[in-house]
Amino acid sequence: MLFNSLQYALFLPLVVLLYWLSPQKFRVPILLAASYLFYMSWRPVFIFLIVGLTVANYFLGLAIDRSKDNKKAWLIGATVLNLATLAYFKYAYFLDDVARTIFKPLFEVPHIPFDIVLPLAISFFVFEFIHYTVDVYRGSAPVKSFPAFALFASFFPTQIAGPIKRFQDFVPQFENPPKFSMEHIDKGVPLILLGLFKKVLIADNLTFFVQGGFANPQHFSGLDLWVFAYAFAFQIYFDFSGYTDIARGSAALFGYKVPINFNLPYLASNISEFWHRWHISLSTWLRDYLFIPLGGSKCSRLLTSRNLLLTMTLGGLWHGAAMHFLVWGVYHGLALVIHREFQRVKKSVSWLAGAIDSIPGRVVSTLLTFHVVLIGWVLFRAETMTSATIILKKMFTLETVQAGAQSLAMFLPTVNYPLIYPSVFLLLPILAVSHLVMGWLDTTDLVKRSPRLAKAAWCLVLALMIMEFSPDKSPRFIYFQF
Repeated sequence: MLFNSLQYALFLPLVVLLYWLSPQKFRVPILLAASYLFYMSWRPVFIFLIVGLTVANYFLGLAIDRSKDNKKAWLIGATVLNLATLAYFKYAYFLDDVARTIFKPLFEVPHIPFDIVLPLAISFFVFEFIHYTVDVYRGSAPVKSFPAFALFASFFPTQIAGPIKRFQDFVPQFENPPKFSMEHIDKGVPLILLGLFKKVLIADNLTFFVQGGFANPQHFSGLDLWVFAYAFAFQIYFDFSGYTDIARGSAALFGYKVPINFNLPYLASNISEFWHRWHISLSTWLRDYLFIPLGGSKCSRLLTSRNLLLTMTLGGLWHGAAMHFLVWGVYHGLALVIHREFQRVKKSVSWLAGAIDSIPGRVVSTLLTFHVVLIGWVLFRAETMTSATIILKKMFTLETVQAGAQSLAMFLPTVNYPLIYPSVFLLLPILAVSHLVMGWLDTTDLVKRSPRLAKAAWCLVLALMIMEFSPDKSPRFIYFQF
C-alpha cells in the first residue's frame, strides 16, 4: 500500500475517522492494528518478522533495565539479534558474492540454496530497535506498555521509510494523547498534498527521464549525462522529502509529531552542513550510535578521520548491499575528512576565512558542495559500479556521442511524457527554485498560520495540479528499497 495509491487514499481517512470516534483507551490498539494491516498489505508473511523483533526487543529492553551485572551482555545480545536479522535479509547475497570473489582462486563457494526476499522497511525499524536498547542501556527508562512500544516501531506513517524516530520523543505522545482539534486537519492535509505534489507531479515525471539516462549511459554524451545527474538530484530530493511530508501530515491527522527530515539540503555551504540538512534522522542516528561510540572527534586527527570514514562507509552499506553504495559511503566519508582538514587550514589563514565567509564565498561554496553531492548521486543511482564508472568518466571528459549512438536530443522526442522531456533544460532551473520554495514551506508555518479559506484554496490548487499533470504510472518511493 503506497502513499501515492488509491488504497492509501481510502485507508488513511478510514483509520483517522475510526481513531477519533473511539474511546481513548482503544486508540493506540486501533493504530497498532492499522499499522500491522498496512505492513501486511505488501507481504503478509513478514508480519511475523516485525512482531517477533518487537517482542524480543521489548523484553530485552526490560532485561537491560533490570539487570545490575549483565547490562552489557543483554545489550550485546540485543544488538547481535537486530544486526544479524538485518544482515541475513539484506546482505546475505552481497556477502555471498564477496566470498566467492575472494575465495574463487582457492575453492568453489556454494551459492545460497534458497531465495531471500528483502522485507519492507527492515533497515528503518532495526535502527529504531537498536536506538531503543542502546538508550535504555545508557539510562533511559524502558517503555512498559507493550502496545505503545509496538506502535513506536510499526507506526504506519513512518513505517516504510522513516523518519527514524526516537522513543523518548514519540512514546510520551501516547501517554499524553492530544484531543481532537481542527488544527490536526489544518496541518495534516496541506502537508500530505504538498508531499504528493513533490512525489507525483515532480519526482515521478523525472523518474522516467532519469531512468532512460542511467540505464544506457553508453548512448549519451558527457554533457547529456550531466543533465541526467542534475535531474536525479532533484528527483531524489522531491521523492524522499515528499514521502516525509506525507508521513508528517498523516501523523498530524492523529495529533502526533514526527521529526523533520530535510532542511533545504542543497543550500548547504559544505558537506558537513549538507548532512545536517539531508535525511536528518539518519544522520543523527549515525552520529549518536556509530560515530560517537567509535570515539567521535574527541581523539586524534587520524582516528577522527577513521571514525568519519567508517561511519559513512557503513551508512552507504545501510542504503544497499551493492558495491556502488559502499563506494558512495566511502566517497562521502572522504569528503567529510577533507572538509575537516580544510577547516583547520581556514582557521589559520585569516584572508581565506574572510573570503569563504563573504557572500560571494558562500555562493561559490554552496555551488561546489552541491556538485560534490551530485557526483555522489551518480554513484548512488547507477545500476552497478561499472555503470557509475562509465558515467563519471564521460561526465568529466565531456565525451561526445559516438556515431550511431543515441543523443539526448534524439532521446527526448521519443518519450510519451511531454510534461518533462521537451522542457527539461528549462525545468532544471525551475526545480532549483522549487527546492528553495518548498523547503521554505516545509520549515515555516506559513500555511498553518493562513486563514482556513486560504488553506482550502491552496489544497485545491495542489490537488488539481496533481490530478492533471501526474504520469499514468507512479513508481514506488526511492527509499522503499532500503
